[in-house]
Amino acid sequence: MARPQVFVSSTYYDLKHIRASLEGFIESLGYDAILSDKGRIAYDPDIALDESCYRAAKEADIFILIIGGRYGSETSESVDVDKSKFYERYESVTKTEFLSASKEERPIYILVEKAVYSEYETFKKNRENDSIEYAHVDSVNIFTMLDEILAKRRNNPMHQFEKHTDIENWLKEQWAGLFRELLDNRNSNKKLVSLSDKVEHLSEINSSLQTYLEEVIRTVNPDGSSEIIRAEHAKLSESQLKKEIMEVQLIESVTGHTCISYEKIVEIIKNASSMEEIADSIEELSNGSVVKNLYKYWKSSATDINLIGVNKVRKLLGLPSFKSM
Repeated sequence: MARPQVFVSSTYYDLKHIRASLEGFIESLGYDAILSDKGRIAYDPDIALDESCYRAAKEADIFILIIGGRYGSETSESVDVDKSKFYERYESVTKTEFLSASKEERPIYILVEKAVYSEYETFKKNRENDSIEYAHVDSVNIFTMLDEILAKRRNNPMHQFEKHTDIENWLKEQWAGLFRELLDNRNSNKKLVSLSDKVEHLSEINSSLQTYLEEVIRTVNPDGSSEIIRAEHAKLSESQLKKEIMEVQLIESVTGHTCISYEKIVEIIKNASSMEEIADSIEELSNGSVVKNLYKYWKSSATDINLIGVNKVRKLLGLPSFKSM
């Protein structure tokens, strides 16, 4: 059975004891710990060493980033910099490993030394002050990396630690929650499959009932049955058409946020000769619930979503599309 691969990214010398403890913890759970200093990365002789690390980070199932007081070495693609200068900016191997895993949407867990995070709070209040000396970090790049991580909207859970047991306890809770979520999703998928089977079965029953009822109508009323059946089919077609039109974002927005009814907006689109005419009619009937100069607002949009929506409705109604705004 394949074992989950957990990539551990951090600087080495200042965090080697944490890395060793974390390796043991990961292996005790039955996972494979991927650490560069343990020879767990297959290095390709045709590319730079750090490029092999980025590839391994992308391919791992889980990514752990540990941030301590050192920022680390620059990448092979970086211009040589003087790392002894605290405010020198550059990309490190550790940061690029994080970015590589993030791009591949790997589950990421970020651990920051408490002392480092405390100084980060000080840095946030003194961003423009380059005369401050920080006791626990060797580069301002650590703070800018934290800026980037915290700016992400998701997949950036962060926890502060002082000792390795803080890390282990947090990861146990996080991975237990992840496993529970996977089980819930599995059960939900089973329910969806079951529901899909039931819907398909109901559809077959409905089709059989329709055929049966049409035969009954033909038997009871042979002269008027064709007209009755034709009228019922027309109602079903109209209902399906309304459903498809209401799914168009423009129609949903207009009927949901103005006093304009479904029938009225469809009439406007059906009889209009241009997008401007449609916009003017909506603006006139909305009682001030839409922006002024609606057509101008549509034209200033970065996308043609309203034109696309109108043309979808016109296509459903059997009408020609508008070529432009």
